[in-house]
Amino acid sequence: MRRLMLLRHAKSNWPAGMADRERPLSERGRETAPAMGAYLADEDLLPDLVLVSPARRTVETWELIAPMLPQRPPHRYEPRIYEAPVRRLLEVVQETEGDVATLMLVGHNPGCEELAALLSAEGEGSALKRMAAKYPTAGLAVIDLAVSDWRDAAPRTGRLARFVTPATLGEGPDT
Repeated sequence: MRRLMLLRHAKSNWPAGMADRERPLSERGRETAPAMGAYLADEDLLPDLVLVSPARRTVETWELIAPMLPQRPPHRYEPRIYEAPVRRLLEVVQETEGDVATLMLVGHNPGCEELAALLSAEGEGSALKRMAAKYPTAGLAVIDLAVSDWRDAAPRTGRLARFVTPATLGEGPDT
């Protein structure tokens, strides 16, 4: 089994005249990202490797989550995650090194949502419904893949183990 965690970046701002790639986190995003990190630590959801989109808002999200973990896992900035169609994201997952049992991608929508839906053949009922209704900023999908090698990750090979958002953690409404 392999575990994939798809984390959408926390809430961001879009100041006038700023390029999409340079958008910073909003105050709300700076509050919810550490809460998601604390959840990961409390639930022992610790990645072996984290791939982060190089966009400012994803980098800032990761930088606020990492200190909340008991130990900082290795991470890399992966340019292919930024504005990636779902098939490219799947390729990134399939190219993951064999010694990585749990992979986290810190990315964007619609990519996170589409990849989670593509991979999840089944899952915990309320989690599937919540994810289908909305994949908000700082939303986290945890997908257990019935594969022993990342290369075998394919549509409908996974089970959505949980879907967690800031609202489910009591951090106010999802955005």
